[in-house]
Amino acid sequence: MKKSYRIKKNVDFQKVFKQGKSYANRQFVIYVLKKENQKNFRIGLSVSKKIGNAVKRNEIKRYLRQCFHELEENIKKDNDYVIIARKPAAEMNFHEVNKSLQHVLKVAKVLVD
Repeated sequence: MKKSYRIKKNVDFQKVFKQGKSYANRQFVIYVLKKENQKNFRIGLSVSKKIGNAVKRNEIKRYLRQCFHELEENIKKDNDYVIIARKPAAEMNFHEVNKSLQHVLKVAKVLVD
């Protein structure tokens, strides 16, 4: 995923947390902040140390990035997204993560069909 698609700065994360709307299921919480005049969406990932060791946390982040890459065409472009992984995400494989993420994105009404 290109760097222009990522949220890296703490200021940007805090803005999404404070001004954005949150949607959740058992495995993920997603914050969505509408940003006008943005040519592509940006995502920020947050995976706590409570979820597992560095290997497990990086695996979950890889899965999430790959899911967004596959769904790129169907996601609304003018938003910033921050995804927080919850504990049950640690036991999931890629297909389960993909299905769960699609579910929470549908709940947030950001998937374009």
